[in-house]
Amino acid sequence: MDVSFSYFIQQVCSNPALAITTLLTLGVIFVNGWTDAPNAIATCVTTRCLRIRPAVIMAAVLNFFGVFIMTQLNASVASTISNMVDFGGDTNAALIALCAALFSIVVYSVGASLLGIPTSESHSLIAGLSGAAIAIQDGIGGINMGEWIKVLYGLAASLLLGFGIGWIVCKLVTLICAGLDRRRANVFFTYAQIVGAAAMSFMHGAQDGQKFIGVLFLGMAFCSGQTGVAGVIIPVWLMILCSTIMGVGTSVGGERIIKSVGQDMVRLEKYQGFSADLSSALCLLVMTVLGIPVSTTHTKTSAIMGVGAVRRLSAINFGVVRDMMLTWVFTFPGCGIISYVMAKLFMLVF
Repeated sequence: MDVSFSYFIQQVCSNPALAITTLLTLGVIFVNGWTDAPNAIATCVTTRCLRIRPAVIMAAVLNFFGVFIMTQLNASVASTISNMVDFGGDTNAALIALCAALFSIVVYSVGASLLGIPTSESHSLIAGLSGAAIAIQDGIGGINMGEWIKVLYGLAASLLLGFGIGWIVCKLVTLICAGLDRRRANVFFTYAQIVGAAAMSFMHGAQDGQKFIGVLFLGMAFCSGQTGVAGVIIPVWLMILCSTIMGVGTSVGGERIIKSVGQDMVRLEKYQGFSADLSSALCLLVMTVLGIPVSTTHTKTSAIMGVGAVRRLSAINFGVVRDMMLTWVFTFPGCGIISYVMAKLFMLVF
């Protein structure tokens, strides 16, 4: 399989399905950097450790390095996404189905937004790929359950592990710093939280960037006549392309999202913001190394809830938990069904 940049450009120019797949994938990466990445810096901004513009620039840069560096060190999340489904032996039909899966994500996201249903790009991607694979294989034989089970692990981990680590880290910080002067402690945690937000931004890029790299890499394989990407090394230019698009998306900012995550869910002090950022970054690091795709937004919000629970359970806005559950309930069947229908339609038309 030729993975050179020149060959890729040549194929994009000659194959409309790959061109559309590429544009949709890069578009979703941009939107992910725009809407999801601000979650990484939300607590840092709302506790006034950093102003919004410097925080956004920091997040953009570290999202770039997160995608680029982590994919070179450990590309297991990209591998999980690439191997999660089987589109069959007809690579031309497979590329059309992959295009339909990405198009369905756009359709579902727009529809859910109009209806006020919370969404997750990560879960939409997984559901879209699964629905298209079922359509092209005419059954669940298109699903690789050995890889798909990692998604279920990710659902549990984003809630339970994020909450648990958040609670433990915040509790330890509270006990260790109990006798410290409050003003000096606040100075320390101002800088510590900036470091925590930087780590969270890096891991957001590492986790979310790999998911879409896996999709684009799969499209390249189909265009080359290969049914999978097992054993093929992801090219550096693809890492740079995807990390740059995500960084640009992040630089657009997201003040509304920052307010929603950092203020509306639970009011945080500096030491709590540091605990939430460190906890979610640790959780994402573990999941990324294990190749388990998780929602970075859900991991961060779960960690914030765990931190809030140290003080008192009533400090948490449990409406956020409801939104997370609604995302799971609606996204997987909703986006999956749309992807199934779109894949059938695309294969009939094209």
